[in-house]
Amino acid sequence: MGELKMEERSLPVLFEQARKIHQTASESSIDQETVKKGCEMLRQCEDMIGKLGLFSANETKDDISTINLKYLLVPYYLGELMEKIAQEDRIKILKASQAKLKEFISFCEAMELVPEDELAASAQSGGNSFADQRAKKIARFKRQKAAESKLLEINERKERRGRSTRASALSTPVEAGEEDLLDDDGEEEREAWLATISFVLCKAFDLLEMLKKEEEMLSAIKEKELQDGDIEISQLTLDERTKKAEAWHRDAATRARYTKAAPPITCATFAQDVIEGRANVSQAHEHKHQPMIFGPASLVAKNPTTERQIMAAQVFQPHYRLPTMSIEEAGLKEMEIMNTWQERNLQLMEEANSSWYKDNRKSRPGEEDDEEDDAAQDKARAWDDWKDDNPRGAGNKKLTPCG
Repeated sequence: MGELKMEERSLPVLFEQARKIHQTASESSIDQETVKKGCEMLRQCEDMIGKLGLFSANETKDDISTINLKYLLVPYYLGELMEKIAQEDRIKILKASQAKLKEFISFCEAMELVPEDELAASAQSGGNSFADQRAKKIARFKRQKAAESKLLEINERKERRGRSTRASALSTPVEAGEEDLLDDDGEEEREAWLATISFVLCKAFDLLEMLKKEEEMLSAIKEKELQDGDIEISQLTLDERTKKAEAWHRDAATRARYTKAAPPITCATFAQDVIEGRANVSQAHEHKHQPMIFGPASLVAKNPTTERQIMAAQVFQPHYRLPTMSIEEAGLKEMEIMNTWQERNLQLMEEANSSWYKDNRKSRPGEEDDEEDDAAQDKARAWDDWKDDNPRGAGNKKLTPCG
């Protein structure tokens, strides 16, 4: 036997199925098909309630039977489920959801279910200050918590009654204080639905304010887009931007051939500054680095004079001599010395190979006596050699008394 169609189901069955869908959607995310199915069920419930004439504008909450109280929640369930529908025109969804929430609030107001302070706050909503809005939200939150606590209390009483019923079925004595609860099913159910309506009313007011703010924001964005002439970026616009970017990069690669390259960076510290964005490549840099200074920071920039200051400045000093220049400065200094040495050698080579140097070398003063100096030098060397071979007194050894 197949499942009954939606039109063939009774109102209690439809309402219970739609309520379960709403509860699932409130506690977790569900697919859009289930949300739309729940909205369709709730619309069917509205039609059946209207055809059956369950509620009248002349009635109050005391005139409504306990069985029909739960159907007051149909507009609220429908408005909250409609807000969860994903659609391109979000403003349309927001307006439809707000309409259902307002319908629920106005019907509860006609049934005297809305508190007096909430009605007073809604009446003067146009000129509310921040303090009044805060007080209104605090009072609403307290009512919501009170209704929630009441629902929990009713559920606990139902559980106790169930335990008592099972105990009596097993011929066990009923616990004290639970005898009076056996005949309160109808009154307790009415109390539970009234607490649920009070709880849902607080949520409806909060949700209505949130949807109004969202609608205002979306309307302002849409109006601004219409004024500025902005449209949604299409695939054609993206393709045009891609082509422009590719052409720009291609032209930049062509222009780079004729662009003068920047001078190389010879300082490692300056290169790190350029990489991390603290300096520009075109910025001048003089490779000036201060050596690491240890000791108290208060004496770094001072010249210690007293013995106490000198001893304080020497605290935590390394055992080795600190560098007076950086590695880059030492490299540049060596490069400068090497260039000077090469220039000097090149100059000497040019002078040695020039005819002017050779001619001037012959005409230097004192070169005429070179031959006489050579003869005197030879004579002196010969005399030194003879003295080495003939020591002083070598020929008079036999004339000595001890000879």
